[in-house]
Amino acid sequence: MKKLFLLFVVLVAAVAANATNMGDDFKDHYSPNANLAAYNRDLSSLIGVVDFHTGRAKNFPAISLGGSVGIFKASKDNDISSDTYTVLPFLVAETKIPVINVGVVARGTSINGYRSVGGGLTYQMDVLEMVNLSFGAFYDNGRTDWYHANHYSASAIASMNILALTPYVGVGYDYGKLSTRGFGADNRSTSNGQARGMVGLKISPFPFFSGFVAYTITKDSHGFTGGLGASF
Repeated sequence: MKKLFLLFVVLVAAVAANATNMGDDFKDHYSPNANLAAYNRDLSSLIGVVDFHTGRAKNFPAISLGGSVGIFKASKDNDISSDTYTVLPFLVAETKIPVINVGVVARGTSINGYRSVGGGLTYQMDVLEMVNLSFGAFYDNGRTDWYHANHYSASAIASMNILALTPYVGVGYDYGKLSTRGFGADNRSTSNGQARGMVGLKISPFPFFSGFVAYTITKDSHGFTGGLGASF
């Protein structure tokens, strides 16, 4: 388990080291006529792809720690992002409040010019012996040297336990508010959102260890996410 987690950390570090600095990339391609709304939608979806949670965290004082990596393709209207895909890893911590059955999630990142702190709440219910429904709502406060962004999202996911495998499907909605800074009279702000669909697979080969991979699609683009976690 430790070797797999270390491999995940190494892979994330390698990807991040070769990724474009999000702040510098924005500065280099932003203009008063750039499509800020399209950039905002893509940024919101990039954060939203890491929203996956089954709502089955262990009760406090137990805690789950892990890392997730979101990858999202720039939409055709996004004329600010220069990379075809933007990569953004997060550190994630999660626990569940006993009795009320509500999960509490904290997450954050500081890499390649982008910094963010956020979290949310999850709730899960069993509808059949192997079928689970989970719901989540999240907020993230992010920024670069050239803009400030607020991300709001909600998700609903259906999952099924099959031995150590948990396939899932879901829907969600991401809404973002973005304001530029440092451009003087050319500063602008925008707010918009878009829906997403998700399909993925969670794998739990050991009692206190899990990993997942998922694919997300929106009206204008698509993305991927993956992660590893351990419970203590």
